[in-house]
Amino acid sequence: MPCHTAFADFTGLCRSRPDRAKMVSVVGAVFVALSLAPLLVLSVPPIGTQPEQVHISYAGFPSSMEITWTTFNETEESTVEYGLWGGRLFELTAKGKATLFVDGGSEGRKMYIHRVTLTDLRPASAYVYHCGSEAGWSDVFSFTALNESTSWSPRFAVYGDMGNENPQSLARLQKETQVGMYDVILHVGDFAYDMHEDNGRIGDEFMRQIQSIAAYVPYMTCPGNHEAEYNFSNYRNRFSMPGQTESLWYSWNVGSAHIISLSTEIYFFLDYGVDLIFKQYEWLKKDLEEANKPENRAERPWIITMGHRPMYCSNNDKDDCTQFESYVRLGRNDTKPPAPGLEDLLYLYGVDLELWAHEHTYERLWPVYGYKVFNGSIEQPYVNPKAPVHIITGSAGCRENHDPFVPNPRDWSAFRSTDYGYTRMQVHNITHLYLEQVSDDQYGKVIDSIWVVKERHGFSAWF
Repeated sequence: MPCHTAFADFTGLCRSRPDRAKMVSVVGAVFVALSLAPLLVLSVPPIGTQPEQVHISYAGFPSSMEITWTTFNETEESTVEYGLWGGRLFELTAKGKATLFVDGGSEGRKMYIHRVTLTDLRPASAYVYHCGSEAGWSDVFSFTALNESTSWSPRFAVYGDMGNENPQSLARLQKETQVGMYDVILHVGDFAYDMHEDNGRIGDEFMRQIQSIAAYVPYMTCPGNHEAEYNFSNYRNRFSMPGQTESLWYSWNVGSAHIISLSTEIYFFLDYGVDLIFKQYEWLKKDLEEANKPENRAERPWIITMGHRPMYCSNNDKDDCTQFESYVRLGRNDTKPPAPGLEDLLYLYGVDLELWAHEHTYERLWPVYGYKVFNGSIEQPYVNPKAPVHIITGSAGCRENHDPFVPNPRDWSAFRSTDYGYTRMQVHNITHLYLEQVSDDQYGKVIDSIWVVKERHGFSAWF
């Protein structure tokens, strides 16, 4: 089969990468073999100490990976046994720790969240692992350590608003992940609908549901409004993102991109502290200043943000993004002092791409700032655009179904779809970034695609 130039790397046909489909198959065979070995299986462990909800994330520093899982009883240790693909099975061991999480519901359900950081991984190399303790081990999984080079082309699946009910895109994402189409998943807020419900059991079900994706590739997240109950405690405890902000905001590097995850929810749940708006803003400003140092912007010119609630949208549900004076875009004047919004800051530091969700639709915007369109040119609007590009991808599938659009699109709205689906993204190199929208309703058809081409990055690129 010939390679399509736009998404050859998504198909895996034109790239020398570990064959994840083969890895998954062989890892499964290894697990079966271990299960049948009478000397290794001494007893069936009690369910309370059996690891589940396994997922991985980038730990935030080179050659690292964070492994996270849950048990419902305390165990004496938290261990990951792992080894290079093709080498001695489980020749390496890493230890971590568990923290007790008590759900805020009426039952006060207890669970133990285990975290182990793997370090000194060989970049771009495949590993096999399992996690747990002598009281119970997980299935055997595999992952590929992130490539530390700035010249490779990482591939992402991007989506938000996926629930336990009606998770229409999930099966396709599971299959595409396991055949090796993605290096990273970006989940742009709203999980399970909702993780706290039924005393946290809905969260358990969701984490089990995504294990077939998240145990194999880094599953990077940001909070959405459906995580707000009990001060976002289910989100803050269940996920393990880089930094010291309980996964609310953080940044990390991959390929030629610097990716920033933000909380838009701090603008809406003021009972949890207005100071969070200012803390995130100051952190973001410092992070953008660092990313824009000449040596850093030259190495990783693409700056990409992800946050749940958009600044702009053309839906008719009266959400914040439908308002000119959007809290996320312009800030809040009803706080003391007034709380700053995000649009000016992201524009000032030359953010290239802003990924959003929340609206249960897909919408691609023309390059926009201050409600004005700044296309690169009439013929090539995304070639050297004069403002950030916005993508809203909140249609992965949930119990709340779709959000309708206004009949006539806004001037800054370029393409809209109410199909269930998700976005694929590839940071091709320092000048080219590719995006396409997959419709699950249309059996995986690509219904929209663009190349964003930038010969220059940063604030000066707007002029």
